[in-house]
Amino acid sequence: MLGDSKLDHILCEYYIPNYILVPGSEIKKPPWIPSCPVLVFINSKSGGQLGGNLLSTYRSVLNTNQVFDLGETKPDKVLHQIYASLGSLKHRGDVLASAIENSLRIIVAGGDGTAGWLLGVISDLKLPRPPPVATVPLGTGNNLPFSFGWGKKNPGTNRQSVFSFLEQVRNANEMKIDSWHIIMRMRAPKGGSCDPIGPLELPHSLHAFHRISQTGKLGTDGYHTFRGGFWNYFSMGLDAQISYAFHSERKLHPEKFRNQLINQSTYVKLGCTRGCLFGSLFRPSPTNIAQLTKVKVMKKQGQWEDLRIPRSIGSIVCLNLPSFSGGFNPWGTPYRKKFLNRGLTPPFVDDGLIEIVGFRNVLHGLVLLAPNGHGHRLAQANAVRFEFKKGAANHTFMRIDGEPWKQPLPADDDTVVVEISHFGQVSMLATPSCRSQSVSDPSSPTACYDEDGNSTDEGETGNDFEEKRKFGAADSFKFPDELDIAHLS
Repeated sequence: MLGDSKLDHILCEYYIPNYILVPGSEIKKPPWIPSCPVLVFINSKSGGQLGGNLLSTYRSVLNTNQVFDLGETKPDKVLHQIYASLGSLKHRGDVLASAIENSLRIIVAGGDGTAGWLLGVISDLKLPRPPPVATVPLGTGNNLPFSFGWGKKNPGTNRQSVFSFLEQVRNANEMKIDSWHIIMRMRAPKGGSCDPIGPLELPHSLHAFHRISQTGKLGTDGYHTFRGGFWNYFSMGLDAQISYAFHSERKLHPEKFRNQLINQSTYVKLGCTRGCLFGSLFRPSPTNIAQLTKVKVMKKQGQWEDLRIPRSIGSIVCLNLPSFSGGFNPWGTPYRKKFLNRGLTPPFVDDGLIEIVGFRNVLHGLVLLAPNGHGHRLAQANAVRFEFKKGAANHTFMRIDGEPWKQPLPADDDTVVVEISHFGQVSMLATPSCRSQSVSDPSSPTACYDEDGNSTDEGETGNDFEEKRKFGAADSFKFPDELDIAHLS
């Protein structure tokens, strides 16, 4: 183990002085320029006691003012203030400020929901050089950390564990990943406004958008509009139903969910024993995806086409990263011949395409446990659109990046629409054990990549583009004061 003097010397490489972090502080420049300055955001309520313990340790080895408790401080305010200070100092010729802005990295500790919150804020703030993000796995699924080599298990919280993680952050490579924008519209009550719909328990990553669309066939009478972003997946059906049951149970009995292994065990038990899925283990879902919704995909700019969903499919996943439900890869690794025959490309995380996969029932999902197991590969697309009308059910279950909700469906002639589209990229930090593949990585099989897979946000104008400018995670949305961030996965 390294001695304290050696450790303190190395941790100087991550240090940011107070005059940059705290407005009005006396300018005291350190005699060195840090090679890897970091800002650390921790969900202190994640991982049982681990979040709080990790917060204490980071504050003991770094400047306390560069470590933030997300239960007390909102990241959009922090980043806005720090980047304003950096810009002002750079303008006055401060060499240290310029170096910190160019090499700044962010560490976020929490579940996938917490990480998504930070990524949305970074995207919305339009920073001059958006910092890359490393994720500490403190949640239950931890799909984002796992996709980039940071592991699935909750980390150690002592000084040596924190030092080891910081060293990994310093040596990590930057990797661009696609950001996916989601808009959900539903008919506003007659005579109502565009205020958020009270009874809906939407995930915190979906935010009410206070404007009624006046264009398109959905804008005639006015609709509630919600928007958000995700970086891993959107899913609907059986898997989201299990997740909803888990989150509901955790809200009722938070004292039972203070350990990652217990959480994962409870998740499995709920999937098998709750009445919502017990009858569907070996049979197709009684209400399949094809009955619930019409699905359209966009493979070429501006051209929607219907996607045929087999009637046996009871759950659908739109996947951006190679990790789902705790590390499984629903898309798998198809043979090159299958790629070519079906016009598919390898599942890169930065190609502007999202993979769409279906599952028949819970038992079908178990194929992911087998080597080369995968779901029913349906399509790859730049955008996906789900249209729900009155039909087989009065509700369904959805989730984005681990955050589930129960979605009401039309009871009359109304329409509920969920539309997913590519919207820019963010930078992640990846270790050598990263599972994700990039089109710019020479070791990736880029020969199958379709150069025409462009982002759908090019050439959009007017009100549609106005809606898609942001994910809503920063200045257009604030977490309410009463929100318990322990409910972020």
